[in-house]
Amino acid sequence: VQLVESGGGLVQLGGSLRLSCAASGFTFSSSAMSWARQVPGKGLEWVSGIFSDGSTYYADSVKGRFTISRDNAKNTVYLQMNSRKPEDTAVYYCARENLGPFTGWGEEYDYWGQGTQVTVSS
Repeated sequence: VQLVESGGGLVQLGGSLRLSCAASGFTFSSSAMSWARQVPGKGLEWVSGIFSDGSTYYADSVKGRFTISRDNAKNTVYLQMNSRKPEDTAVYYCARENLGPFTGWGEEYDYWGQGTQVTVSS
């Protein structure tokens, strides 16, 4: 199983960036996928999730600014980030969700990638 994030880097305040995550080794098309982020010294924060049917969900902190999408033909999930704020600076990870009757978005992951650094500069 592999999840490989790309697209991170330095972006100016208010700018845009798109992250990609290429998946392999599992049935991507039927998997719920998420993006999460982590600031050094803090816990992992769930950012956004997408079901296999394309239904999307967002944390309040990014709602209206970030857009998650997927391309099942390419086994890839994306995160479009607009109107960046300084607090968006973090390492961003994509992960496969382990959703169940007692687990919601961001509570349990089966697999995750190595992460990509995103830095918002002023």
